Amino acid sequence: MSSLPENTSLSRQLYSMTWPMLFGVLSLMTFQLADSAFIGQLGRDPLAALGFTLPMQQLIIGLQVGLGIATTAIISRTLGAGDELRAFRLGGLVITVGGALVLLLCLGLWLFQSQIMTALGAEATLLPMIRSYWLPWLIAAWTGAVLYFGYSVCRSHGDTKLPGYMMMATSLLNIALDPLYIFVFDWGLPGAAWATVTSFALGCLVIYPKILKRQWARFDLGQLALGRALRELNGIMAPAMVSQLMPPLSAMLATALVAGFGSAAVAAWGLGTRLEFFSIVVVLALTMSMPPMVGRMLGAGDIEQIRKLVRIGVRFVVVWQLAIGLIWLVASGLVSELFSSDGQVQDVLAGYLVRVPLSYAGLGVCMLMVSVCNALGLAMRALLVSTLRLFLCFLPLLWIGSQLGGIYGLMTGATIGNLFAGAMAYSFYRAGMNGLRTRVASAQA
Repeated sequence: MSSLPENTSLSRQLYSMTWPMLFGVLSLMTFQLADSAFIGQLGRDPLAALGFTLPMQQLIIGLQVGLGIATTAIISRTLGAGDELRAFRLGGLVITVGGALVLLLCLGLWLFQSQIMTALGAEATLLPMIRSYWLPWLIAAWTGAVLYFGYSVCRSHGDTKLPGYMMMATSLLNIALDPLYIFVFDWGLPGAAWATVTSFALGCLVIYPKILKRQWARFDLGQLALGRALRELNGIMAPAMVSQLMPPLSAMLATALVAGFGSAAVAAWGLGTRLEFFSIVVVLALTMSMPPMVGRMLGAGDIEQIRKLVRIGVRFVVVWQLAIGLIWLVASGLVSELFSSDGQVQDVLAGYLVRVPLSYAGLGVCMLMVSVCNALGLAMRALLVSTLRLFLCFLPLLWIGSQLGGIYGLMTGATIGNLFAGAMAYSFYRAGMNGLRTRVASAQA
């Protein structure tokens, strides 16, 4: 009976931390889709030019997300241990180091843009258009990274509402500015990047004064043990960065397998993966909201509360994603007709929706366990889970399925792989928690 109020309280805390992130993530996805739609009206070449920035964008996002994960883990843990002043200085360190690292990366991409475009196979006719877009896009990428670091500092202090509201506000502003900058001002493709720069810069002008007012970031870094702090950041950031860069590689390998079954299969697989992003948006929100809670509990040495919180999160993900999977299954025929007029694509997409979404529960649990392990300071364990999910559970079963049952066998392989990945990730988390509980108990003894 005594555990019921605690569980109820944890559930409420998790809900209040998660819903702003849910709407924030949805708004970011919406603005990216709107960006592509507006650029698509300019013709095929601007879309192609946009496509050549995507690999570089993934590199920048990998760096900023890796540092963001480290920020949330270390600052929340420091707050849980009761050392607020150090947490404030860590906030200043993250913003300084993160802004400098992304700036150096952007400068490198600018200096070597010709070599990069040649290596990516850009046609000579596209090079002037790509160059006109490259500078404003890099400015937008840096501004977005700086804004993201501000979001990470807020989340580490338990405030997800401000980042969630700002994600929605900047996304809506970006969508509103796109037609103005692209068509009315006649800036074309660079106008899309300048719209993003404007919205992100205004976001920074809102969020950073609030961070400074609350003293969540202090820049008297000389009072901080810099060597120790940088080692802590790097210990989580480096594995998290590698983990962020693996899914694009896995996606390319999966697409190569699917391509063997023809263009209709590739088109249906691409539509299915886009639908997957929207299907797991609640999980993405949880991966942002749970780590600050876990970090604080770890800093306070409250291992049992962490176990209860994770159990609540896992149970919710399993039930929610199974419900989503059943909805896709029931609506598979209708959805496939809605998204494509090609009969072959419709058949393959319907087959995808009948099979793969039922395994999103396993995928969601795996994603959540990676996030929790990073928050617990088990960054190498999180990296191992990410690696095994893709290169032991997912891709091999895709290949085996394709050999046994063609394109539909490949989809069945994806389903089994996702379910195996969820079970594997949870077992790795439990083993890590048992070791952590032993260390905490011995430290308290």
